[in-house]
Amino acid sequence: MHVVPGLEVLYFGTPVVLISTRNEDGTANLAPMSSAWWLGQSCMLGLGNSAQTTANLLRERECVLNLPSSAMVDAVDRIALTTGKAPVSDRKLKQGYRYERDKFSVAQLSEQASELVRPPRVAECPIQLECKVVSTHPFGSPTPTATAFEVEVLRAHVEQDLVIPGTRHVAPLGWDPLIMKFCEFFGGGHNIHPSRLAEGWNMPHDIEPVAT
Repeated sequence: MHVVPGLEVLYFGTPVVLISTRNEDGTANLAPMSSAWWLGQSCMLGLGNSAQTTANLLRERECVLNLPSSAMVDAVDRIALTTGKAPVSDRKLKQGYRYERDKFSVAQLSEQASELVRPPRVAECPIQLECKVVSTHPFGSPTPTATAFEVEVLRAHVEQDLVIPGTRHVAPLGWDPLIMKFCEFFGGGHNIHPSRLAEGWNMPHDIEPVAT
């Protein structure tokens, strides 16, 4: 039997992406997000208009999409409730966000120079996609509160062990992406780590993460 509960959140599960962008002063910003999907050599990103990443993408028109494995969940969670935009909005303050200028350091991750774009890659991520913004689309109704970014992948960097020998394909059994479902972290089909984001967004979850 189906019910019609009137869902408040439609967030069924997508890979986590660490987006690195370039701030106006040339420093790097790093932000976790999970509203992304790919088709061909392009990707669509959905980002709130109040985010520093959104401002950076609109101004600089380039980024790196760094895909963490499930083993990197600690690093991602460390910056889940941080923002590179100051001052922090009242809404985000109530959710527990704080301003962090250097989110690479907070996440305990390393910058790696890109080859075709100015934002750095995340050295620890097994998949890194250098991208340029192709187009932007206001998103949300009746008043848009987000922007959908279409980006083109210019160059893909993939950990050698993940590539099927003699091909240009990723081995699906070797790749274990970090997935976010309804603000909770999953890997290998299991909830693997408590989520600060779920707490900040007051998600009514009562689950025990599987030990890793």
